[in-house]
Amino acid sequence: MFRNHQGGTQNNFRFPIAGLLLLSLTALAITIWTMADFLREQAIVEELTRKLPRDSTATAKELVVELGWQFRLSILVLLNLVATGLALVLLSRAYRSSQESLRDLKALAGDILSSMDHAVITTDRNGFITSINRQGLELLGSKPDCVSKHLESLSKTIPLDRFLADWQSDRSVSMTRDFHANNSGRTVRATCQKLSDYEGREIGQVLQLRDVTERILIEERMRRMERYMGLGSLAAGLHHEIRNPLAAVSLHVQLLEEQLEESQVSEEVQLMLAVIKAEVTRIGGVLEGFRDFASMDKLNLEPVDLAKLIKRQVDLALPQAREQGILVHSILPDSPLPKITADLVRMEQALLNILVNAMQAMPNGGELIIKASANSDSVRLEISDTGNGIPNSLRERVFDAYFTTKSEGTGLGLSLCDKIVRQHHGNLDFLSSEDGTTFVMTLPTLQVSPLLD
Repeated sequence: MFRNHQGGTQNNFRFPIAGLLLLSLTALAITIWTMADFLREQAIVEELTRKLPRDSTATAKELVVELGWQFRLSILVLLNLVATGLALVLLSRAYRSSQESLRDLKALAGDILSSMDHAVITTDRNGFITSINRQGLELLGSKPDCVSKHLESLSKTIPLDRFLADWQSDRSVSMTRDFHANNSGRTVRATCQKLSDYEGREIGQVLQLRDVTERILIEERMRRMERYMGLGSLAAGLHHEIRNPLAAVSLHVQLLEEQLEESQVSEEVQLMLAVIKAEVTRIGGVLEGFRDFASMDKLNLEPVDLAKLIKRQVDLALPQAREQGILVHSILPDSPLPKITADLVRMEQALLNILVNAMQAMPNGGELIIKASANSDSVRLEISDTGNGIPNSLRERVFDAYFTTKSEGTGLGLSLCDKIVRQHHGNLDFLSSEDGTTFVMTLPTLQVSPLLD
């Protein structure tokens, strides 16, 4: 149900109505009792009139007439009291009916708000919470007693009070803000708008919160796939167009070296030739990276034991880890990991690249943790380092091709890893903070044909 502040005014009208009805019944009883007295008095006066002398009969008849009018007035009062009682009964029934309708309406509104997939919070003009739905309690990890407290007490990780203050100063209907919950890695998107009563007067604000973590991940993957499609075509074209001229340059450099061997040349000329050969070799390496990135070759699929694959790659990375003072921990489940259908060479390349990237993030030593787990249809591999983390300004570009913050390398390592994982119908993401970075690789165990893009 919708959690709101319950006031004590629900039964305010019930007691006055019950009091008026009781008063009307009391007056009715007194009127009937008075009419009975009138009837007795009238009978007594008539009896006395028959016994009075003739000269006193006129006065006695006037008294009888007066008692008759009083009796008639009592009848009118009786009818009025009966009508009043009926009106109070009808009013009481109408009140109960309106209360039931109001309760049904509140229950319906509460059910609707509780069934919404995003949190709804209402506050008064001073920022004190007046209501919150069930999704809001679950999303923010709060308790129902948060109602009537200030908005700043609702969550320690999401500063909703500052967001509300910014909205009150700007009053922009389109204002939205994303908050990152550090404890769960979730992204919450908040919006705010004015809360008005039936007369249009502002009585507070309505805040809506939605968990957009999955949506942001999907949008990032879509943008990444679009970049890969364009860069893949570009890489294939560059490899084709540069390979032949580069081969010709390399051949002519070799012929020039053979000719110069027959004559004496200065060390300066030899140094220049060495530079040319080195640069040609470097360009050839870049072209190989282009070719790998744009490769459309079929995968050599086979059943792969993930535990053995992890052990082999960890053994390959151990010498460099020891040299840098990095402690390596492998955490595997007690039960055997399910096998995956994969290209062993490419999966080894992807895993080793991630391990090397994690070690490069810890030049002064640290811990490298490789943790594997499995469920009914997928395996999950986490590679965590204790480096300085990835700055927020660079996180969107981590998987971009040719992007690197190091002085060496082409920047194709992580983008190539991501592409290999996607070819196997898997997913590669990361979580980063000041305490380090964790790359999460998820691969299916179902026997499906991987993508060939």
